[in-house]
Amino acid sequence: MSQTPPAVPQEPPLSPGASLRQLLDSLSREQRRNQELLASLGFVLRSFTNLSRLLELVPLVAARLVEADGALLVPFREDGRLWRDQVHASPLQRAAELVRRLTAVPDSELPGGDRDDDGTGVEQAARLDQRVSRLLGRAEVFATSVVARGRQRGRLYVFSEREDFCWSEVHRRHVQLVADLTALALENEVLQQDMRRHERVDRQLSIGAEIQAQLVPDRCPVIEGVDLAARCRPAFEVGGDYYDFIPTRPRLQGRRRERGRWAVAVGDVMGKGVPAGLLMTLLRGMLRAGALSGHAPDRILHDLNQLAQEDLSQSHRFVTLFYADFDPLTRLLRYSNAAHNPPLLWRRRLNRVQRLDAPGLLIGLQSETDYGMESIVLEPGDVVLFYTDGVTEARGFSGERYEEDRLCRSLQVASRSGSGAQAILDQLFARLDRFVGPERELEDDASMLVFKVQEEVMLPSLPQGGPGGRVAS
Repeated sequence: MSQTPPAVPQEPPLSPGASLRQLLDSLSREQRRNQELLASLGFVLRSFTNLSRLLELVPLVAARLVEADGALLVPFREDGRLWRDQVHASPLQRAAELVRRLTAVPDSELPGGDRDDDGTGVEQAARLDQRVSRLLGRAEVFATSVVARGRQRGRLYVFSEREDFCWSEVHRRHVQLVADLTALALENEVLQQDMRRHERVDRQLSIGAEIQAQLVPDRCPVIEGVDLAARCRPAFEVGGDYYDFIPTRPRLQGRRRERGRWAVAVGDVMGKGVPAGLLMTLLRGMLRAGALSGHAPDRILHDLNQLAQEDLSQSHRFVTLFYADFDPLTRLLRYSNAAHNPPLLWRRRLNRVQRLDAPGLLIGLQSETDYGMESIVLEPGDVVLFYTDGVTEARGFSGERYEEDRLCRSLQVASRSGSGAQAILDQLFARLDRFVGPERELEDDASMLVFKVQEEVMLPSLPQGGPGGRVAS
């Protein structure tokens, strides 16, 4: 006799109220879970020190928020190219193969590096979406942009192969929130890189400023019959300006040293920053050694050019340099020029400004270069102005340059007043500052050196016939 199996007790159907409470509990648990996921991502964003670790978490959170099979994050570099090292996917068992297949594609076949004209990257994103869809095969793919400050920083994909998966507006908002947090992380990384780069530049500028300060004399020497004043006005960036006073016979002391021949040099390395300062330091040593030979200025520049040829050719920089020597006993100024701004001479007797120039190429341009030499006898009251191109190339409010003609007029006005070298220098810089404008920085270093021959002291004539005598009528 067969026995009838015992009946399985069935649960009574839920009342409408109980069903509603159960649904609300489920929604509440899902909401708490989503809040915890987003809070975890926010915490990592606030405290992360490793961008890669944060980006690894993004696909995992995105997939769990919408209960999808997986997610893929494809960030872009600043130039729009695929950031291969930071492509991440979830889940782990599928991520490695997916990332490998995407990043194995050559750059020439990947979208990126050619941002749209409007900067939005819409076409770039569309081409990448097609590539990702082909890699994921039959899966449903939903994508959103990772955007910061109006620029495409990447794409975030969520995918699922389940037939019952439904992409809702709530899902879209959750994934977009993850994408926005990711964009913030990428933007922070860019800002931190910029900050580190600026810190390196600041350190270079500080080092360069120290080098440049050591190049120029801290005070002008005493040369018999000459009044000297010099100043280098640094720009925001460190340049390669240089000026120097070099005794050709440094062993002499006291009055003999003051009456000996002195060399005056003004130069500028093409370029800015620490490399320019280091090159000028090297050339300064070579030039000072050459000045001790007692050779004429043209020979000094010729030898300097040959010695510095190899160092300058490797650095792809050149140097302009004006070199002169002055004999206080004869007031003879001999000079040669390696394509530097010619100094300006104000002749007191003629009240006229003229240029002191001589033919010659840049230092470091050609190994075999001859330099011309000129000479002139300075007269009492004459003023020579040595300067660098930061003066004449300074820009005013309208963008107009200061130019040599304006500097000539300024020198004529300042020299005609009969002031000393320091007063003339102060007037020249005051005129330059007025032209540039208050609270505006110079684009390049501006150096000026005023070399004024002291005026002869005229003693009063004694009456003829000796003391107490009568002046002849």
